[in-house]
Amino acid sequence: MDPTNTFIAIALAVLLLIVLKMSIRIVRQYEQGVLFRLGRVIGIRLPGLRFIIPVVDRLPLVSLRIVTMPIQSQGIITQDNVSVDISAVAYYRVVDAVKSVVAIENVAAAIDQIAQTTLRKVVGRHSLDQTLSETERINSDIREILDALTLEWGVEVTLVELKDIQLPESMKRAMARQAEAEREKRAKIIAAEGEAIAAAALGDASDTMMAHPLALQLRNLQSLVEIAVDKNSTVVFPAPLMSTIGELSAFLARENQAATAAAKPPVKAA
Repeated sequence: MDPTNTFIAIALAVLLLIVLKMSIRIVRQYEQGVLFRLGRVIGIRLPGLRFIIPVVDRLPLVSLRIVTMPIQSQGIITQDNVSVDISAVAYYRVVDAVKSVVAIENVAAAIDQIAQTTLRKVVGRHSLDQTLSETERINSDIREILDALTLEWGVEVTLVELKDIQLPESMKRAMARQAEAEREKRAKIIAAEGEAIAAAALGDASDTMMAHPLALQLRNLQSLVEIAVDKNSTVVFPAPLMSTIGELSAFLARENQAATAAAKPPVKAA
C-alpha cells in the first residue's frame, strides 16, 4: 500500500473525528442551548444530544437552576443618620435563555452590582428601627426593584434576604440602655398595678371587719398563731386586741344584766 495514501487516509479519519467532535453537543437536563448561526440567533436547543455545524454554528449553554448570590456587606447610612453595615443574599434563575445571552454580557456580574446599589438605596430610605423591625418589607421592596430590572435580561429574582446587620458599638450600648430602661419601666408599672390591687383588697377587707367586729379578733388570733410557730418566748398583743377584749367584756356584762333582769318576777301593783 502506498504510504502517501495511507497518510492521507489517516489524516482524513482524524479530521473526520475532529469535525464529529465539534459537531456534537450535549445539553444537560437543567440547561438550554442558544444556537447562533453565522452570528444570528436561530433558536434554543432543549436537553439531549444536539448536532451543530462546526465553525458556522455556536451553541452556548445557559443554566436554568436557581443561583445563590451573596451580596457583600455595604456601608449604608439610614434615614436617621446611623451608619450600618448590611449584607444580604439573593436567589435568581434564568427564565429566558435567549435574553440572558443577547441582552447582557454577564448576567451574574450585572445582578451582583445592581443588587448592591438597590440594597443601599432601599435601606437608606428607612430609619434604623424600621431596618431592624421591618426586614420582610425591605426584602420585598428589594426583590420587586430587582425583578423590574432583570426581567429585561431574562432573569427572575425569586428571593432576597437581609443576612447580617452590623451596628456601631456606641449604638449597641445605647440600645442596651434603652432595653434596660424599658424593662425597668415595665417592672415599675407591674409593681404599681400590684399595689393598686392590694390596696383595693385591703379596703374590702377593712369594710368587712367594720361590719363584723369579731372578724378583727379572729385575725389577731391568727397572727398570734403564726407568731407561736417560731416558738418565741415573747408574745406581743396588738393594741386593737386589748380594746376588743374590753369591748367583749362589756358586751358580756350587758348580757348578764339583761339575763338577770329577765329572771326577776314582775312586781304586782297594790
